[in-house]
Order: sequence, then structure tokens, then C-alpha cells
Amino acid sequence: MIYGMGRVVRYWLGRDIAGRKMAVYPDDTFIVSYPRSGNTWTRFLVANLLHPNEPVTFANIEHIVPDSEAQSSRFLKRVPRPRVIKSHAYFDPRFKKIIYIVRDPRDVVLSYYDFQRKYRQIQDGYPISQYARDFVSGRLGLGDWGTWAENVQSWISTRQGRPRFLLLRYEDMVADTREELVKIASFLGIHSAPELLSNTMERSSADRLRQLERSQSNQWVSTKDKRASALTYVALHDRAQHPSFTMHLGEPYSSANSPCS
Repeated sequence: MIYGMGRVVRYWLGRDIAGRKMAVYPDDTFIVSYPRSGNTWTRFLVANLLHPNEPVTFANIEHIVPDSEAQSSRFLKRVPRPRVIKSHAYFDPRFKKIIYIVRDPRDVVLSYYDFQRKYRQIQDGYPISQYARDFVSGRLGLGDWGTWAENVQSWISTRQGRPRFLLLRYEDMVADTREELVKIASFLGIHSAPELLSNTMERSSADRLRQLERSQSNQWVSTKDKRASALTYVALHDRAQHPSFTMHLGEPYSSANSPCS
């Protein structure tokens, strides 16, 4: 009873995290991925497609494409409909229209490793080989979205091939952003005029997002507690292709082919 009252109080104070408890409406669109798979970039692409005349920044992205794992239930209910919402959730049958991004899990591991170090969730000296094993087994306690395989397969096995499910590969988005952006625009019912596509890509570029993050990190819910600097592990990207690294990921992870190939 006391626990239930606590939930009610947190809800009315706007201090809960919506997550899987959020109210879902028929006209919602969800941008879903496992964490560290390009969701933030996709949010900016979608936000800039939907609001070409409004500068989209880290200061207002939560009001345009809110994060269901960072915002309260009351906050999400106040977002004007039709809503576009970010989520890392495993399959939820209430989600009817979904953009799902999948990324090579070897790169997800490395990105997550750096992310957890920046947020002081693991020590800087945590062995990467041990981290890979823990990532695969689900021992890291990364959140309420399962392992990479569980999350990806929960959506692929239930929704792939359906007209209201758009599956994107992060690697394809990097290789040919314009072509993938056309797919997103078509899925959202937006005319992909060349000028709109160019402006969207420019306003959502990695360089611009890095600049915005540096100048607005204290205004964005996801970076308020982030270290200003930390050792980077960009060089580990090459190690992800090495057998000594991929053997810790297991057979489903060691293949370069994603589930949507």
C-alpha cells in the first residue's frame, strides 16, 4: 500500500520515469533501438524533418521527440499529439508505428563501454574482454530493455515486414544518410524535397551535435551528470573486428550480418 502511494506521489510530482508505464496513443510513432545504436542521431533527423523552421537543439529536443526513459508520465502526456517518442523498450504490443534502428553489436559494446565510463557506472580500468562477456550475458544491469539479442529479436520477429515498421541499419545510415532519410520521410508521410533533406542532414550532422552537446550539456537531461572529459576508446573499434574480441560476443554476435540483412 505504501509502495503504491509512493508511485502515485511520484506521478503527480512528475518525478517518476515513464518507461513502459507510459500512456500510449494510437497516433504515436516510436523511435526504438537498443542503447548506443544511433537513436539520438535519428531523433534529431526526425525532429528536423518535422520542424524545418525551428532550430532543434539539446535544449528543446525533449519537447519535440521526448525520451520515455528520461521523462515522467505527466511530461509525456503534455506533449502535443501526434507524438514521436524515443524508447529503448523491448517489444511492446501497444507500439503500433515504429522506426527501429539496429547497429552491429560489436560497436554497441564499445560505445556502451565508453558511455558507462563517462557516467562513472564502471571503473576506467574495467577490462574490455570482461565487459564484452558481461554485456552478452546481461550481467551489467544496463536497464529494463534486455540484452542486445533479446531486444533486437523481440522486434524483428514480431514486426519485420509490416507496413508500420521501418527497420534501419545504423551502418546504412552512416554510409548513405540521404537515402535512409528518404525512407524515414516517406514513413512519416513527409515529402522529401531536396532542400529539406540537405538542411536536415546539415542540422543533424555529427559535428553540429557535438558542438551542441558541448554548449548545452547542462540543459539536456541525458548529459547533466556526464564527465566533461574522459579517456576515449576510438581505437578499440578496430579491435572489435579481431577474433580475440569477438569470441566473447558469442556466435550470434560475431557475425557482421545484422538481423535485417
